[in-house]
Amino acid sequence: MEQWQQWFHEKQVERTINALKKNNFEAVFVPDSKSACEEVMKQIPDGATVGVGGSVTLGQIGLLEALGNRKIRFIWPMRQGKTPEEVLDLVRQSFSADLFLSGTNAVTEDGRLFNVDASGNRVGAMLMGPKKVIIVCGVNKIVKDIEAAEKKLKAWIAPQNAKRLGRKTPCAETGVCADCKSPDRICNIYVTLAKKPSRNEMTIILVGESLGI
Repeated sequence: MEQWQQWFHEKQVERTINALKKNNFEAVFVPDSKSACEEVMKQIPDGATVGVGGSVTLGQIGLLEALGNRKIRFIWPMRQGKTPEEVLDLVRQSFSADLFLSGTNAVTEDGRLFNVDASGNRVGAMLMGPKKVIIVCGVNKIVKDIEAAEKKLKAWIAPQNAKRLGRKTPCAETGVCADCKSPDRICNIYVTLAKKPSRNEMTIILVGESLGI
């Protein structure tokens, strides 16, 4: 990366971290995936109940594997549930976890988080229930504002996630959002966190790498 490009990205990260803090989020920057995993792990005490939302990022930084070796109660619905009913039961259990871990679809330079869910299990746990929420995201998730986040979702994030999850949607075939009415649609719930929710702790760990989708 050229020197001026590095300077630009550093300034963007600085703006975003400062804006998140002004919106009452705890926010830290770490340089790489290893540091991100270590930062999350040190915030999890032995014996805690830890839930996770669907996240490519958490897998990429090695966190999901590391959690399996900790002395905790680990709730991973999409991995541990065998039937839809079992998955839903585990999702509901994660709402009362000590900690909930997730990625995010976008973080804006003015300090907001933007997420889109199919059923709301991930954003639901972000908003209410767990005592503490830790969100990990790469610097590629930074966008200027919510309008830019929505455009990126339709043009980039949703089609790739639909394909990754094997959904039967037009965008999983064409790579282009059709604002479909498919029962397999993953863009049903749009949630903006303008400020930190009042009833839980929330930490955003911004990683100096491209992570997730």
